[in-house]
Amino acid sequence: MAVADKGDGHSFSDKFKHPFSSLSNKLENTHLRDARVKAVHFKNKMGKLQNLFNSNHRHDEAHEKATDEKRTRVAESHRFESFAPERDGNKIKWYIDGQDYFYAVSIALERAKETIYIEDWWLSPELFLRRPPYFAQEWRLDQILKRRAEAGVKIFVVVYKEVEAAITCNSLHTKHALEALCPKGTPGYGNITVMRHPDHNVFENVSDMTFYWAHHEKFIVIDYAIAFIGGLDLCFGRWDNHQHPLADVHPAGVQNEIWPGQDFNNNRIMDFQTVDNWKANELSKAEYGRMPWHDVAMGVVGDCVYDIAEHFVLRWNFVKRDKYKRDEKYDWLTLEGREGENEDLIGVQRPKFPVGKYTHHPLTPLSTKPWAHENQGTIHAQVVRSSADWSSGILTEHSIQNAYCEVIRNAKHYVYIENQFFITATGDTQAPIHNVIGRAIVDACVLAGKEGRKFRVIIVIPAIPGFAGDLREDAAMGTRAIMDYQYKSLLRGEHSISGQIKAQGVDPRQHLFVFNLRTYDRLNKTQAMVRQEEKSGVKYQDVQRAEAEEIMSGGVHGSENPEDSVVPGINQHDSGDDDSGNENVEANTDSKRKFEASREDAGTSEKQGKTKDTIAPTTMLNGGKVSEQSWEGDPEQEKENFVQEELYIHAKVCIVDDQIVICGSANINDRSQLGIHDSELAIVMEDYDYIDSTMDGNPYKAGRHAASLRRTLWREHLGLLPAQDLDASKDPNAQPPEIPNHVFEGPEYEFVADPLSDEVWNMWTANATENTKMYRHLFRADPDDDSRCPFMDNRGRIARFVPMHEILKFTCVMQCEGCSSAAVDFGVLHNAALKLRGLHAREKLTCFPAVKTFDDYQNFLPKNNIKQGHLHDPYMPVAEVRQKLDQIKGHLVWMPLDFLMNAEMAEKGLQLNAYTESIYT
Repeated sequence: MAVADKGDGHSFSDKFKHPFSSLSNKLENTHLRDARVKAVHFKNKMGKLQNLFNSNHRHDEAHEKATDEKRTRVAESHRFESFAPERDGNKIKWYIDGQDYFYAVSIALERAKETIYIEDWWLSPELFLRRPPYFAQEWRLDQILKRRAEAGVKIFVVVYKEVEAAITCNSLHTKHALEALCPKGTPGYGNITVMRHPDHNVFENVSDMTFYWAHHEKFIVIDYAIAFIGGLDLCFGRWDNHQHPLADVHPAGVQNEIWPGQDFNNNRIMDFQTVDNWKANELSKAEYGRMPWHDVAMGVVGDCVYDIAEHFVLRWNFVKRDKYKRDEKYDWLTLEGREGENEDLIGVQRPKFPVGKYTHHPLTPLSTKPWAHENQGTIHAQVVRSSADWSSGILTEHSIQNAYCEVIRNAKHYVYIENQFFITATGDTQAPIHNVIGRAIVDACVLAGKEGRKFRVIIVIPAIPGFAGDLREDAAMGTRAIMDYQYKSLLRGEHSISGQIKAQGVDPRQHLFVFNLRTYDRLNKTQAMVRQEEKSGVKYQDVQRAEAEEIMSGGVHGSENPEDSVVPGINQHDSGDDDSGNENVEANTDSKRKFEASREDAGTSEKQGKTKDTIAPTTMLNGGKVSEQSWEGDPEQEKENFVQEELYIHAKVCIVDDQIVICGSANINDRSQLGIHDSELAIVMEDYDYIDSTMDGNPYKAGRHAASLRRTLWREHLGLLPAQDLDASKDPNAQPPEIPNHVFEGPEYEFVADPLSDEVWNMWTANATENTKMYRHLFRADPDDDSRCPFMDNRGRIARFVPMHEILKFTCVMQCEGCSSAAVDFGVLHNAALKLRGLHAREKLTCFPAVKTFDDYQNFLPKNNIKQGHLHDPYMPVAEVRQKLDQIKGHLVWMPLDFLMNAEMAEKGLQLNAYTESIYT
């Protein structure tokens, strides 16, 4: 029986438990209470040292175990054991390459009314979302976010905190630059908050430091109404379009540049340098081409927006707990639908003395969102992730791997994969590789082979899946290790995918195909521009620096004290960021003025210029031929300006049977798939809007979303898609999801409709074969695995009688008996070639063998200090170069599967050993 209340509102038992409650209330707002709170916080801070001896410290208390059990029950009730359920009625739009994606994102961000969530591996505040930058300066990312913050939008950003010794993305600059956009006393102050994680402070987080793994998600949520998810970070180097130009030289005016400052980059030549100095660019556009970038992302409207937002809120609250628990600047986020006893699912904690407020999201009820009451589209979708204790404070979830394995294993016709990496196992005997997507591929191929079905797994990955300049150098050890694991995953060894398919009596050559992408361009460094350099005494590289300074100096340089920062307007230098008196800046500005002053005399004005700034459209539909492109000046000088580069595949997309698409941030490797390493987010999509199509010549119902994405990707790679204009304002594919994808219907769209058509496959492989041969012939593009001459048989001998003058037309590396081991390049060394004219065609004359060792590689690479990416033979007639480039269609090339097959690609040592090898898998 309860004791009666004496009138003060508290029972006797309450007073017994809290005998000094009235005293506590009196001390509530005194310095004594503040001292007590600080003491408790200090005690808890020091208590983290105990976690050195308790790796399970987030999961060992009763309430933590209860939360883990609750999350497990939720995941087990869902397909792929994901935290998120399957959801119908989503409207989802695909975006191919950065131009379309960034333009759509710029529109969506500008419309934001309440909240913006951004999660990125790297975020560059100075990134222009529309191009050319000179004419679109208000569409720089930091300027958009500044406008929205000033309008009252709350912006939350989580970026990966890199290990500075290993990665150059400089998240500290990101944090300082964004948070300083709205200083104290100005509109928007406090509306932009940036977290960096994981922490590397040994004194603060000694037991929780993570050096090897990264937060790799790339997604945006705006007002809980729309989300973007995929492979594109909001950072330098990602903006590109379907024709993938390499050149950015503009004699008619540097204001026409597309990639200012460090946004113009080629990691094979030089990695990003001190990215906080975002205006800097030591890579001369007049000498080198950029690294082109291919990517895929999705725009989402529908119930899945909530699941993407929930993942962000969990991540935010976990980082708050892990790093900012005692920092009042960072609030806890609560979520509608996860209140009360379910708020632990999103990591909300309520300590006795909380620091920071509890802010409820969304700011307006979910019932007000456009997808709350009716289906927005026809796509059945589910969000999946890779996440674990270090990244989200949860037990390990690898639902992305589960999704890949199940979707691939159930494929009946084809599996099409674009990915940055391809490292996978077929079982449990390929340590240190543990993800088993490879086993799913084996199972699907073997079943098809035994049933006699036409079935293909088509994999498109980068030629070099990292950014090493020279694969022979020690600095390229990590890249070589990745390549070694990829080859062993695909076809080297009995446990490879090919080895396991063959072991079950099925020919892997009928089912497994691997390709790379590559492209070319011409730097528009004309004789007139050279004259302009000579007359002005200024190099174009100095002008590009000045241009970057002019259009990229309108943002904050990254003050560590945003309260004291002054934010200049665009193209202005205010007191807090004044570059007046900066000798380097003034010198760059003077250089640009001198260069521009000599334009008319040199003949580089827009009216005078005849050559195009890029010939990249010639690889695309109706883009013309290289041989038809005009060139101003000496035709032979044009040869110095042709460049090629691998088209870097950064997409993380899988399309199966024109029905299902998986797209997100996850690579196919252990880092992305195991859950315990990098954190990732992806979405699995199946469209219930079916279109009439064909599959291997038979009538077939294809999902509109998957089929249209696959067809458009294939058209781009085959050169059957038109080049894009820089002005994307009227391009339906560059708009948010309310405007559906435009597929450029016509004969080319219908041609690629059947993914198993013999006609399509013949074009696909023929293009890859011819393109590979031309890049080898013109550039010695590496990696490569075959340098044999068209006159040689498989044993490297003259296959038929060929007149010497015909042989001399080609530029194969050969050697003769009289030269012993000295290599003679017929196209390069004219004098040596003339001496050899007297040789009989039956004389011992052989090509170098396939590139299977490092010696072969050394012999294959261009000689005589040829610049990276340029023609390997400066003596080749320009007419021949143009004619050979005319033969390149699209961007497909074969992956060199025999490259360095007899070499030790990844020697064990200090950099690669049992402790570090998991970094590369």
